[in-house]
Amino acid sequence: MVAQPFQRGAKVCAPGKIDKSLGEFWVDSPWEIPSAGHNLSNHERQRFYLNHGGVGFFDLSYLSGADVESDGRSVVAGNFRNNGQLDVVVRKCGGGPFTIYENQFPRRHYLDVSLRGRKSNRLGIGARLVAKTNGRQIVRELFPSNGYFAQMPSRVHFGLGDDAKVDELTIRWPSGEVQVLRDLAADRHIVVEESKQGASAIETIVPGQVFAP
Repeated sequence: MVAQPFQRGAKVCAPGKIDKSLGEFWVDSPWEIPSAGHNLSNHERQRFYLNHGGVGFFDLSYLSGADVESDGRSVVAGNFRNNGQLDVVVRKCGGGPFTIYENQFPRRHYLDVSLRGRKSNRLGIGARLVAKTNGRQIVRELFPSNGYFAQMPSRVHFGLGDDAKVDELTIRWPSGEVQVLRDLAADRHIVVEESKQGASAIETIVPGQVFAP
């Protein structure tokens, strides 16, 4: 059902015998859970962890305001304000339908990349992107994850820290084609078209402009 989050007609039969004495139940579609009188909420508390240099995590659940009994079911992070900071949207079963957590960390440089496939699929799903900047390498793969009533944007985000440009961006498309772009200025959202080279492959999206691949 996760693969078809908006397909109300999709049905999945029970994989085996349901033991009602254990509180088990089954519906053929998650859309039928409320109408069948069931509730999945167990008032689980949400947690928020901050990566510390790749060697550990800080638990910032209380400080961030995420430590609530809202029974979060899916998380989507995105550059929704077009300022390079990833905000977080949490889809919930309790305490309102969703909550938006605004990123208030200091702003740093970034590059957002959308893909426009030609030989590959239209959104470039499955592409592997490698950004090289100031001696380091950042690897991303475009696989927008699906969750409960939620889906990640089909956009790749590179957090660049103090680096104001990407020295080299390599895109390995699902078709097998490899595309290399160099000296990309940071702090913008670009669309890269498959099979084109150099500046002709890049379109810069102006904040507020609708991207329709």
